[in-house]
Amino acid sequence: MRSVKKTKLASKKNNARKVTAKKTATARALPVKQRTSGKRGTLLDDLRQLIDEAQKTATMAVNVSLTMLYWRVGKRIRTDVLANKRAGYGEQIVATVSRQLAGEYGDGFAEKNLRRMLQFSEAFPDEQIVATLWRQLSWSHFRELLPLKQPLQREFYAEMCRIEGWSVRTLSERIDSMLYERTAISKKPERLIAKELTALRTRGEVTPSLVLKDPYVIDFLGLKDRYLERDLEDAILRGLESFLLELGVGFSFVARQKRMQIDGEDFYLDLLFFNRQLRRLVAVELKLGRFKAADKAQMELYLRWLDKNERQAEEQAPLGIILCAQKNTEQVELLELGEKGIHVAEYLTVLPPKRVLHERLQSVIETARARYPSTSSK
Repeated sequence: MRSVKKTKLASKKNNARKVTAKKTATARALPVKQRTSGKRGTLLDDLRQLIDEAQKTATMAVNVSLTMLYWRVGKRIRTDVLANKRAGYGEQIVATVSRQLAGEYGDGFAEKNLRRMLQFSEAFPDEQIVATLWRQLSWSHFRELLPLKQPLQREFYAEMCRIEGWSVRTLSERIDSMLYERTAISKKPERLIAKELTALRTRGEVTPSLVLKDPYVIDFLGLKDRYLERDLEDAILRGLESFLLELGVGFSFVARQKRMQIDGEDFYLDLLFFNRQLRRLVAVELKLGRFKAADKAQMELYLRWLDKNERQAEEQAPLGIILCAQKNTEQVELLELGEKGIHVAEYLTVLPPKRVLHERLQSVIETARARYPSTSSK
């Protein structure tokens, strides 16, 4: 009997060993992620996060160092060129220095790149301003900005890129779409543009003129030659993500056909948004034809209702955007809509050739600046 019991006991132990060995083999066969899961999270995920964060930090540090180096190299060459007033000295010194540096440090200091660095220091002469930018903007960002000829235009893109965290690709797209020329700020005199950009740089103060545009390009909606106002609204809702991008950073969708009851009568606002940077509700009315003076009264009514019934204590007064196929500039000017928080803008369902759009926008900018109040005290 004892012998039988011993045999059974030995058999149980062997079976237990087999089960344990099987579990161990199964565990080894599992992916690392499944084997290491526990209360503190997956070991592999934790390690990946540590590595990714370290690589990101290292990449940012390298970008800052390189950008700083390129600016200082450009500034040093510029100082030497300006000090020597002999004609052609700049061309000669860049060619000579580049041959020596490229031989010692590689093609990164070839003549073409040295000229970019020189251009960099000329376009951004203030090191303190550049220092605030190169923490968020890489050398590739600055290379996109260098071809821009107007200093205020360049500063606008640099600051908006810094504030909104644009990628290099996004910056390139914004420049190609002529964002600066389409914003309300470009229609102001240069002294006021400089003042607003300084406030943006020093205090992060985003004003409506930095956000509001004219025209809005909504070619992504795919609208045909003939469509109804409801079709336009439906298309915007289908392409809401793209429309929000065109409106600008900070916009979020609130409501469609916002119902307002006034004196027992129902009114409906086409689209309602909120802008986080401006801390305002933004009402949008869509018009298929030309802007009419009656559109002003309608938008004023909506804005006053929103101000009374929807505005939160910490928010600014609501803004209104009237999007129309064509606006009557003289009527808009006479109605002084800007003072009432109403922005009238055209929308383009088909993007014209860049040259045509550029000429049109330049004409609008020059006309707007000529009509701008000439009160120098403001």
